[in-house]
Amino acid sequence: MKSILVSMIAAAGLLVAGSAMATDMPAVAKKLNCTACHAIDKKVVGPAWQAVADKYKGQDMEAKLITKVSKGGSGVWGSMPMPANDAAGTKQAEIKEVVKFILGLAK
Repeated sequence: MKSILVSMIAAAGLLVAGSAMATDMPAVAKKLNCTACHAIDKKVVGPAWQAVADKYKGQDMEAKLITKVSKGGSGVWGSMPMPANDAAGTKQAEIKEVVKFILGLAK
């Protein structure tokens, strides 16, 4: 529990730094505060989006990743859980835009 609290405090601190790291991210990613935990090219609290894109390259993962971002989860990229970002389902179009951007990074 203590490690989760420490990580959440670190994530809050990264929110300020996130805007400097996220110059190439779409505006909706900033709006949804994705930049607090993610960067395109390096691990922050969560995985680098490039790593996500590379891991799922060639796979039909759009719907699964939209659900993962919406409802949160853990275990794929380590023990740090990703919080739910849209449990009520009101931001699906915005989340879809972010997921498409991420998957589009695949090399």
